[in-house]
Amino acid sequence: MAVVAHTEEDVKLLARLMRAEAEGDGQLGMLMVGNVGINRVIADCLDFIGLRTIRQMVFQSPGGFEAVQKGYFYQRAREEDMRLARRVIRGERFHPATHALWFFRPDGPCPARWFNQWNTGRFKSHCFYAPTRWDCPRVY
Repeated sequence: MAVVAHTEEDVKLLARLMRAEAEGDGQLGMLMVGNVGINRVIADCLDFIGLRTIRQMVFQSPGGFEAVQKGYFYQRAREEDMRLARRVIRGERFHPATHALWFFRPDGPCPARWFNQWNTGRFKSHCFYAPTRWDCPRVY
């Protein structure tokens, strides 16, 4: 059962985002980026009030994903990437991205806080950050 409404085009869009943002971190890293995206659609809080669709989340501006500004994002979605996207759309979550709404790739260690959000952990090159349950209860 899907946790967000979606079309096959949404699956492809999310798959392209996951690959463009985290292909270098392998399938698990891509799944975690997918978690962040799906969490943003669900959240309806902080920077993500009013996001209701995968398309709105992917192309949110300002505050969206850097990958949509790069040519690699615009390549055709691969079947394997779409399979991963379907997993996060169905609600599979992976720590440290379980409740995360943000991630970034620092040059060094993960800061404990980033834009006033707490670090939930690191996976390979990305640090993940989650809001509090108080600030964003729908993510929990």
